[in-house]
Amino acid sequence: MTSRKLDLDREVIDRARRAASSIAEKMDRFIRRRSTVAVERTTLRLIGVDGVDDEEIPLPNVVVDAAAEAGVLEEGIMTLMARAIIETGRTPQVIARAIADGELEVDELELVGQDEIASVGEELAQQALAAVESNRNERDRLLQRYEDRSTPLHYVIVATGNIYEDAVQARTAARQGADIIAVIRSTGQSLLDFVPFGTTTEGYGGTFATQQNFEVMRQALDEVGEELGRYIRLCNYCSGLCMPEIAAMGALERLDVMLNDALYGILFRDINPWRTFIDQYYSRMINAYAGVVINTGEDNYLTTADAIEAAHTVTASQFINEQFALRSGLAPEQMGLGHAMEIDPSVENGFLLELAQAQLARELFPRAPLKFMPPTKYMTGNIFRGHIQDALFNLAGVWTKQGIQLLGMMTEAMHTPHMGDRYLALENADYVMNNARDLGDEIEFKSGGIIQTRARDVLQRACELLEEVEQKGMFHCLAEGWFADVRRPADGGKGRDGVFERGPHYYNPVEEQLRDRLGLEHTQV
Repeated sequence: MTSRKLDLDREVIDRARRAASSIAEKMDRFIRRRSTVAVERTTLRLIGVDGVDDEEIPLPNVVVDAAAEAGVLEEGIMTLMARAIIETGRTPQVIARAIADGELEVDELELVGQDEIASVGEELAQQALAAVESNRNERDRLLQRYEDRSTPLHYVIVATGNIYEDAVQARTAARQGADIIAVIRSTGQSLLDFVPFGTTTEGYGGTFATQQNFEVMRQALDEVGEELGRYIRLCNYCSGLCMPEIAAMGALERLDVMLNDALYGILFRDINPWRTFIDQYYSRMINAYAGVVINTGEDNYLTTADAIEAAHTVTASQFINEQFALRSGLAPEQMGLGHAMEIDPSVENGFLLELAQAQLARELFPRAPLKFMPPTKYMTGNIFRGHIQDALFNLAGVWTKQGIQLLGMMTEAMHTPHMGDRYLALENADYVMNNARDLGDEIEFKSGGIIQTRARDVLQRACELLEEVEQKGMFHCLAEGWFADVRRPADGGKGRDGVFERGPHYYNPVEEQLRDRLGLEHTQV
């Protein structure tokens, strides 16, 4: 059997997907026996614990650290919180404050039965998920109210460091035609093992991801959306050491798109592989229930590896990310699998090779709102050539029906884009995409030509790589540098000390209810 314009071999596709499924299944068994400090802090945030103590340490960190010191964290933080509620009659927020102030000692709480713990825990979980569901329903209401936007959706970035200035720039970008506003995080935030509190006005290379900053930007986009008569989506990053916590904050503040990928954190931020795969599992369940579209980071592979030689690693990683996402309850329509246009523009027929890769992703993942990333590696100070590179990128995006197009900036190699640069990028995308909207429906590829041959070769090599990963294991291939030419051993990286084995009575009713509502199995492995 074959598949659409590329005449792909269905048997090879099925082999690749089976191998990716097996890889994810083995990792799932590893993940579900463990938890992390970030997973436990996330659960506290979802049940209403927020704020900082007198030393500016976030209360979720204070409570989880206290549980770890008392030797009870392996039971799950919700076991401790339920015991404290039963003993004191206080709310989770008041209990967290009491622990921070030294008024409540974790190791002096009375032991209570599992039935009592479950009664309190289930009620807290229901309240937490009701808030998430309310935001999801509000998004659905607004999307139904406003006009549909043609894809690829225009995705642009703001990154001033000051959330209030970001809001000004975001409104301007929306008026210029942007559909998705991404707030770039301040440099290094992914390596912080806590989430800063409050609104922030200083940040290097971006703005800190905080719940209050999310609230400011969500309000700004809702206001400009009302003015324009369309829904403006908000994006931020829930990768790094606080991946699930930021996913929870996004769910509580109605973010729409979140960059969420363990492989990205391992390869490009040196997060410990154990830690970030476990965190990804929980964060993706939250994103799934919140109706968030995740973006994955395969595009980054081609900034450290050659885009022609390493294209198959992108495709293999997309297959793996798809299977991880399915096991966290994400629908294909929420999988913004990433890839990029990063072939050296001096390569003869390079555009045909880029088109082959984009069309390959489209045919392999037909329901996914693919996230297509612009040229960056070979951008120079020649802004005129850069504008042409971005125009070709926009042509490839509309031709192959990508879902999300991060618009390229002609000044990419020079400075953080000015508002005028962003306007020109949006104008470029509108011009190219409007003029070529249905080009993909009109064009067929030459049988056995450059595009088909390239796509088949990439798919075959991706399949072979996946089968080798299946045989040798995910942790082995990461240690050997099979993706992005970056080596990451399983026991290395940041955050390993935040991983722990779940005890025999581990309890997390938020996770249990998420699994129920997302239709996932509960089998303990």
